[in-house]
Amino acid sequence: MLQDNLLYVILICVVGIIAITVNYLISTREQQAEAKENRLKWLKQQCETVFAALRVLREVDCNPEIIDKLNVHAMALYDELAMLAPDSDLLASMTQLKETADQALPAEHMLDSDRALKRVQIYINFVEKLILQMAYAGKVSPALAKSYRRDLHLLKITVVADAHIHQGSNLLAQGDKNTALSHFKHAKAILLKGTISHQDRADRLERVNHEIEKIQPRRNHGRGTLADSIDKLM
Repeated sequence: MLQDNLLYVILICVVGIIAITVNYLISTREQQAEAKENRLKWLKQQCETVFAALRVLREVDCNPEIIDKLNVHAMALYDELAMLAPDSDLLASMTQLKETADQALPAEHMLDSDRALKRVQIYINFVEKLILQMAYAGKVSPALAKSYRRDLHLLKITVVADAHIHQGSNLLAQGDKNTALSHFKHAKAILLKGTISHQDRADRLERVNHEIEKIQPRRNHGRGTLADSIDKLM
């Protein structure tokens, strides 16, 4: 009788251990599946953003070194996604985005709308922050990161200024002088406020001043003005 009771106890213990083990395995698999799903969602978001940024940088003719660094980062994300979800619709979708980004070329007059201009600014800002993160992670040297961020800042200013100059020229050709003048003045303000060198802003500033003066000529106050007095002193 005692042996039977002992056997029952042993069986109960064995069943309990098996149940705990099975429950642990199921729970672990569920956690792994959830972690994988979350990782894939994150990779999808990152790939979409980075490939879109690559496309934009190629279209605005960004520094090739920056594009190469961004492309290395993008491929690391893409390779991980391919490993986690081979032959999936998600991978096929990201492959299409990658090919679109790879085939992008510098495009003239791509910023004919405020929406397109805003899109470019968003992605350049994203890449600036990403370069900083890469520097913190040791993937880019601090000196190189500083140089890249300076190039991106210059690119952002010149792209925005050029877009406003282009839009202003189109509007002027259509006879809309007031709106054209607004675009030219906006371009001038961007060039003057941006932290860029005189050499980088000079040609554009000369052009935009010329366009502004065509619409809004400077007043000639005649002799006796402060400017004349200064000229005499000089």
